[in-house]
Formats: sequence, C-alpha cells, structure tokens
Amino acid sequence: MTLLIGAATIGLILALLALGVYLSFRIFNFPDITADGSVTLGAAVASILLVHQWSPLSATLAGFLGGVVAGTLTGVLHTKFKINGLLSGILVMTALYSVNLHVMGKSNIPLLNEATLADQAEALVSSVLGGNQSEFLLAGWTVGVRDAAMLGGVSLIVIAVGLALYLFFRTNLGTAMRATGDNPQMICALGVSVDFIIILGLALSNGLIALSGALLAQYQGFADVQMGIGMVVWGLASVIIGEALVGTKKIGLLITGAVMGSVLFRLLVAIALRWGLNPNDLKLITALFVFAALVTPALLRKLRSAANPSAI
Repeated sequence: MTLLIGAATIGLILALLALGVYLSFRIFNFPDITADGSVTLGAAVASILLVHQWSPLSATLAGFLGGVVAGTLTGVLHTKFKINGLLSGILVMTALYSVNLHVMGKSNIPLLNEATLADQAEALVSSVLGGNQSEFLLAGWTVGVRDAAMLGGVSLIVIAVGLALYLFFRTNLGTAMRATGDNPQMICALGVSVDFIIILGLALSNGLIALSGALLAQYQGFADVQMGIGMVVWGLASVIIGEALVGTKKIGLLITGAVMGSVLFRLLVAIALRWGLNPNDLKLITALFVFAALVTPALLRKLRSAANPSAI
C-alpha cells in the first residue's frame, strides 16, 4: 500500500509537469526543452528559501514564479530575437543549469530538518486523527499519516490547477491562446499579438513545471541539480497516455487525461521497479515508450489504409 500511495503521490506531483508540457507541446506545438531546467529551478528556489526559514507556501509560490521567468525568457528569445523554438529552449535550459547551481550554492540541498508542505499536511491530518500516531488503518491496510496527508494535499492542488486551466481556456484570452496554436496567421489578422500569447503560454507552462519541482523536492526531502534530466520526456509520455485514455479532443478531458496519464505512468514504473527493472534503464525505457506512442497511431492508420484501399 505504501508503494502505491507513494507512486500515486509522485504521479500527481508530476501531473503538474505534464500539464505544463501539454500547454507547450499540444497547445502551441512548441518543443520546449526549458522544462528540464525549470523543474530543477522550482525545486532549487523553494529549497533555498525553506533553508532560510521562509514559509513553505511562500517558498513554493516563489518556485512557481521562477519557472514563469524561465518560460518568459524562452518566449522572448523565440519571438523577439527570432530564434528557433527548440534552440530557444535549449539555450535557456543550458543557462539554467548554472543558475540553479548559483541559487542552491551546491549540487544538493537536504530538507529533512526544514518545515515543508509535507510536514504541515502531516500535522494537519494528525490533529484530525486526534493523536500523534505515524500510521493508521485504512480498509485493513496500514497507511502512514505523512503519505496519506501528502497524497490528499497534492490531489487538492492538482484538482485546483486543472480546474483553473479549464476555466482559463474558456475565457477570451484562453481561447485566443488555443487559436494561436492552431492558426497564428488568423489570430494575428484579428488584432491579437501572437508574440504576447506565446510568451504568456510558455511562462504559464514553465510556471506549472517549476511548481511541480518545488512540490517534488518537499515530498522527497531534497533538491538536486540533476533532478530535471529527462523530465520533458516524462511529461510527453504522460500527455500521450492521457490522450489515449480519453480518446477525445475536448479540453477538459485532455487536462484530466494528462493527470491520469502521469499517475498511471508512475504506477507502471513503480511496479516495474518492484519486479526488478534496473533503475539505470528507466530513462531508456521511458524514451522507447514515448517513441512507440508517437509512431504507433500513424502506423496503424497506414495499415488500415493498406487493408482497405477503397476508404482512401
């Protein structure tokens, strides 16, 4: 049970990263590699502020704002300096490695002795249970108070963020953002600044990714300068799984699907590790999975066309 709760919690935390990747990859069709640096930036900013006795909520929000700045910089490089989108993300991601080291002051910051959101959630649940016990029984299973509290807290955060995104995309600005990804020439003809929309979208995307990093650091109890490597691939995998699960283009279901995909993917990884998967192969397996998920739909369409030429 502890394994499942821990995997679900990390999956929900990384669902914020998946939502950020969904914004850049699906809404704008923008290959934003900044994500690998933004998730570490969020963790670095939140961790160093916690060490300096900031409140966990303030430190987490500061991590989110750090990601907003990183995304804004990528957007400015792409729109104002006319640098290719992929190269813009690579430039900012590369720069963020040094920035994160300067922010942290070293390659790793432990948070075991600092007050975090996980500690606050644990204290709240303990007070509700009316004692100082570290475990309780749930449907016959022994569950850690800290694990259950963090799972509940992260669930509420993800629900709030997902609902906020859904409502945002139903506003005029959100609709303009979606239209910019589909047809920038049309939205420009309507008098909307395409550059502003792209910058805003990338800022929001990387803000969510950095928020994911801030929460992940507090849950794991440390921030590490290498923790963001391969995260953009993880986000893509979650988005692709989510799209397969919901099988529709409705924005609300796609947001839900990205969250479901992240949790399911993390559960699959946890089960695979439990069954003996070499942790060194995890990134390779993830990359192969994303490759298969990207090419399989087109391959299936070709096979159906070849089997039924009259349908062409």
